[in-house]
Amino acid sequence: MPPVLAAAAAAATEAAAWALRAAVWACLAASGMLVAEAAYMGLASLLAVATMWRRTGRRYRWEPMPGGGDVEVGPEAAAAEFPMVLVQIPMYNEREVYKLSISAACALTWPPDRIIIQVLDDSTDPIIKELVELECLDWANKKINIKYEVRNNRKGYKAGALKRGMEHIYAQQCDFVAIFDADFQPESDFLLKTIPFLVHNPKIALVQARWEFVNYDVCLMTRIQKMSLDYHFKVEQQSGSFVHSFFGFNGTAGVWRVSAINQSGGWKDRTTVEDMDLAVRASLKGWEFLYVGDIRVKSELPSTFQAYRHQQHRWTCGAANLFRKMAREIIANKEVSIWKKHHLLYSFFFVRRVIAPLVTFLFYCVVIPLSAMVPGVSIPVWGLVYIPTAITCMNAIRNPRSLHLMPFWILFENVMSMHRMRAALTGLLETTHANDWVVTEKVGDPAKDDLDVPLLEPLKSTECVERIYIPELLLALYLLICASYDLVLGSHKYYLYIYLQAFAYVVMGFGFVGTRTPCS
Repeated sequence: MPPVLAAAAAAATEAAAWALRAAVWACLAASGMLVAEAAYMGLASLLAVATMWRRTGRRYRWEPMPGGGDVEVGPEAAAAEFPMVLVQIPMYNEREVYKLSISAACALTWPPDRIIIQVLDDSTDPIIKELVELECLDWANKKINIKYEVRNNRKGYKAGALKRGMEHIYAQQCDFVAIFDADFQPESDFLLKTIPFLVHNPKIALVQARWEFVNYDVCLMTRIQKMSLDYHFKVEQQSGSFVHSFFGFNGTAGVWRVSAINQSGGWKDRTTVEDMDLAVRASLKGWEFLYVGDIRVKSELPSTFQAYRHQQHRWTCGAANLFRKMAREIIANKEVSIWKKHHLLYSFFFVRRVIAPLVTFLFYCVVIPLSAMVPGVSIPVWGLVYIPTAITCMNAIRNPRSLHLMPFWILFENVMSMHRMRAALTGLLETTHANDWVVTEKVGDPAKDDLDVPLLEPLKSTECVERIYIPELLLALYLLICASYDLVLGSHKYYLYIYLQAFAYVVMGFGFVGTRTPCS
């Protein structure tokens, strides 16, 4: 090779190595932020459990409703002691679950003249709309105060439906509003357990219950989802409630004070996370939130990979987009402390909603494999081993029964990080898909419905192609090249991890996850 070309090649190699080293240390710094945040939240949540702060008289006052929850105390006592409660059930073409949610809401224990069940049906399928209306009429004939409300458009999606529902005259007479998505089934004593917190603590705007899942054991993907969501509730929600009295509303299985919603500006449809939007605005008004993990509401996890991807895009993109829209408002706010503003900007948004999806993908799926092919680039053991191990252990501590699934959880989450990174960038940059809203597909009660039945149905002509994810398969090829190079020519010995991750990308790239297999 001519000396000029050799020098140019050497310079290019050195420049690439320098750029990769910079990327390594940037990822290590971001990983350190994630570890510090996880350790902080884990310590706070453990402290909350150890001090049993949720018990009556510890931090928030709680007293049973008159008669110990016996609603048959007479109409005069009920009118004096039981506040008016609105129960909202937004739904859209929910053929599989509409009966479950409506029947559970109608079975809530509360004086009949102090509760209104409001079904907000945005269904576009006329058959499903008729079925939901007939279900509501059936309960109305049983002397249940239930209202069936429809709109002539879906403007604002769920936020638009909730906002329209609050505009009815009967809704404006209610003190509190409980919200349940169409697949959620609260126990009959849900209001008796949650409303007293709001009645006796005027600073509380929201009481959030924990989700539990009726279909968590149908496949490996749902088990992994349960691990992640259990961590979210046990650590993120509990620590936020304990330390800051703030956390993101989960959009369902919660009870709001109507005056707090109105004071905060009501429901807005500017992002796909209207629940988080309202929670942040209410927090900036000085309202407090309470998470009560002892109260659990049954729900359904997405059991197909495509449904899960749509859900994760909506959650990740919406949160990043809300950060873009509200960062200046949070900084300029003068009604809350600097500490709470710091928590909102740094912990809640920047680290968890921006850094987490970006660094998980870039570090574990791009930088580490690439470093196996570039001479002179090495990653410190503490960054390559200790940090991932620490994060895994902190998750495993709160999910001891799922310890044997942690290797699958790691691989699955690393593959999903690519999808979440794209969603986060979409929200931050507010591209054309920033407000895409796809309702999560549901299958209904697993005790009554066989989830494997769809395998017997003929596939659509495009279904095979729809279940192949080209970006994941291309990245799998990249990982295979990096792993093979490290095995044959490299010296880092990263190839075992990279091969495993490549295999995970291939499996998920062809859609071999969830309750259906592609091209059966």
